[in-house]
Amino acid sequence: MPGPLRLLTVHAHPDDESSKGAATVAKYADDGVAATLVCCTGGEEGDVVNKAMDRPDVRDRLPAVRRRELEQAAAIIGYQSLHWLGYRDSGMENTPANDHPECFARAPMDEAIGRLVRIIRLEQPHVVVTYSDDQQGYRHPDHLRVHDISVPAFELASDPGAYPEAGAPWRPSKLYYTVWSRARIHALHDKYLELGLDSPYDEKWFTRPSTDHRITTRVEVGRWYHRRSEALRAHATQVDPQERFWFGLADEHAADAYPYDDYVLAECTFDAELPEADLFA
Repeated sequence: MPGPLRLLTVHAHPDDESSKGAATVAKYADDGVAATLVCCTGGEEGDVVNKAMDRPDVRDRLPAVRRRELEQAAAIIGYQSLHWLGYRDSGMENTPANDHPECFARAPMDEAIGRLVRIIRLEQPHVVVTYSDDQQGYRHPDHLRVHDISVPAFELASDPGAYPEAGAPWRPSKLYYTVWSRARIHALHDKYLELGLDSPYDEKWFTRPSTDHRITTRVEVGRWYHRRSEALRAHATQVDPQERFWFGLADEHAADAYPYDDYVLAECTFDAELPEADLFA
C-alpha cells in the first residue's frame, strides 16, 4: 500500500501503553511505521504509588499530571499521534467509581464505538492492537470495555452505513490481542532465581489461567526492551522506579530471558500464515 505502514493501539489508562507491547511499538516506530495511541480514560482513579511523588501539588492535579506523564511516555516509545477517547477512569471492579456517570464502563456502547471508529478512519491503521477477550487474570472494568469496543470498531470502521459522520470508511487488515504469556512469566522468574535474586512472581502468577495455547505471534523486541522501561519510569506517579516487579532485573537480563512480546491474531482480512513473527506479516 502507498505510504508507511500504520499501527494503532488501544489502551485503558495512562501507563497501560508502557506495560503492554511498548517494545513492539518502539521497534516498529524505529522501522518507520506510523504509530497511533488511543487512551480511553484519564486515569483519574489511579493512586500515587511512588512515595517520592506523593505530594499535595501532585494529588490535587493528578489527572493533569497523568496526562503529561502519558505524553512523555508516548514520545519515548515512538508514537506519532495520541488520541484521548474522553472517558473517566471507572476504578477497580466493585468500587464506587464504577457508578460515576462519566466513567468508561458506563458509557453508551454505541457512543464509545463511534468515537473509536472516527479515530480509526482518521489514522487509517493497517494493524490494530487491543485487549483480549479472555481477561480472567485481571478483570478491570475499563480493560474489559477496551476489548468490547475495539472488536466492533474494527469491523464497523469499514462499513459506509455505520457512523457516516465519522469520516470515510477504512478497513484495517489485522486485529491483535496483546497478552502476557505464561512462558514470559516463567522465563523472568527463572532469571531472577538464576541471578540469586528474589522473584516478584509468587504462586498466584502460576495458577492464573494461561492462554499461551492461543498465541499466534511473537515479535522479537529485545533491542527495544529499554524503551519499555524508560516509558514506565515516565509514569512517575504510578510506577516506583525501585519497584522489583518492573525493575528488579536489569534490562539486558530481562531481554535475554524473554526477548518477545506476545499476541493473538483475532481478525484478519486475508489468510495469514501462522505462527508469525511480525504484526505486519
